[in-house]
Amino acid sequence: MKQLKNHPYHLVDPSPWPLLGSLGTFIMLSGLIKWFHLNSPNLFLLGLFINTLIMYQWWRDVTRESTFQGLHTFKVTLGLRWGMILFITSEIFFFLAFFWSFLHSSLSPSIELGMNWPPKGIDPFNPLEIPLLNTLILLTSGLTVTWTHHSMMENNYNQSIQSLLLTVLLGFYFTMLQAYEYMEAPFTIADSVYGSTFFMTTGLHGLHVIIGSTFLFICLMRMFYNHFSSIHHFGFEAAAWYWHFVDVVWLFLYILIYWWGS
Repeated sequence: MKQLKNHPYHLVDPSPWPLLGSLGTFIMLSGLIKWFHLNSPNLFLLGLFINTLIMYQWWRDVTRESTFQGLHTFKVTLGLRWGMILFITSEIFFFLAFFWSFLHSSLSPSIELGMNWPPKGIDPFNPLEIPLLNTLILLTSGLTVTWTHHSMMENNYNQSIQSLLLTVLLGFYFTMLQAYEYMEAPFTIADSVYGSTFFMTTGLHGLHVIIGSTFLFICLMRMFYNHFSSIHHFGFEAAAWYWHFVDVVWLFLYILIYWWGS
């Protein structure tokens, strides 16, 4: 018989997912090295497949604990909130390093760059074309995700589903446009510090957009199955915070790298 607890905290049951997730990540990163050296992606794809299965099952367990077992009490949710706040803070400093690198190189271009920014031979993107369209897409998605939150707090199921679906579609549309932009790019990551900082910063932001879109898509699936209520929906709230962070980073990225840097 399970013993009743007399505290509001959630002491998680033993789980195989952290260990298996570490092994899956090890296989995936070993496969990435193999891919680079031997041009064979099979080990990387195996690791990615293992990690995808583990993520699905781990998220399933967390969903069961929060939605069906009622283990995410107010005290637990408060801890999750602080965890998400600290995670986003760490992400801010992560991007700050790349912006610092870009500004360091652009404000005082060295003799190797011809003391010129952008360096001679680099043809930067027109900030009024795809970059501006992507800015409008992300700003619109910020509005639609806020619409979802308000609809959820008002128990408006239909509008919550519609607005979140629109947000997810805008996120994937942004990714498609960025992929097209990369294919048409007149320079590469190997083209001086400009190419390196451009592709590292925009590429990592693009990765965050994919992660955020997936996060919101999982919330859309959970919303479809009525996992959220007007007073208990931190899973979605965390996704919305993350999406707003991605929005704000893009604004800085657009202004500094696409507009001012060109």
